[in-house]
Amino acid sequence: MEFQGRGILLDIEGTTSSVAYVYDVMFPFARRRLGTYLDTHWDSPALLPVREQVAADTDTDTDCPAAATDRKAFETEIVRFMEADIKATGLKQLQGLIWEAGFQSGELVAHVFDDLRPALERWRDAGIDLRIYSSGSVHAQKLFFGHTESGDLLSFFTGHYDTTTGAKREEASYARIAKDWGLPVGEILFLSDIAQELDAARSAGMATRLCVRPGNAEVPAGHEHDVIHGLNEVRLRG
Repeated sequence: MEFQGRGILLDIEGTTSSVAYVYDVMFPFARRRLGTYLDTHWDSPALLPVREQVAADTDTDTDCPAAATDRKAFETEIVRFMEADIKATGLKQLQGLIWEAGFQSGELVAHVFDDLRPALERWRDAGIDLRIYSSGSVHAQKLFFGHTESGDLLSFFTGHYDTTTGAKREEASYARIAKDWGLPVGEILFLSDIAQELDAARSAGMATRLCVRPGNAEVPAGHEHDVIHGLNEVRLRG
């Protein structure tokens, strides 16, 4: 099926990059550096809004209402989010801050699939507006695409969205993205490896493709999305 619209919205892990890189390299890096980062940045201006966000993200049934002001409570809550793989906005913001040093030092170099740069070039040359929607913070997204194995890819993207826009499995999030984008929702194609995200995007009116990449989770039976195994399979109507 050919895509006739003007915008392509991309997920990151499982779509542009391997799930293994995110879970086996990036997440452990942030976990190892957590204590040291908090020791040296607890009162920094960059961390203050993150502390407030983590307190807001905290479940009411936990014992960490003081996460914004108490370092131990904050770290306890962050570790809980990490261990449960909770897509909390504050956690994602903190991970971005910790990853920044790793990308700038060269310790982290983002994995991307070999077909990403050629696809971005082809789409851009065709006049397609390219944007990212990920649970990772906008800050982390920009670090990621600015330091990849295929070079600096950041200039290909005109916009970035994270959980401050809304949860990725909620229809309203995709409506907000289309409104911010300034495109009719039907002229945006969303690429992701998660069927539930694609369900929400389709309910909002977006076109969808389900990415099946090495290492991705098994595709659920009964989904209704066109499957692609590489970005070269996204065909544009010329």
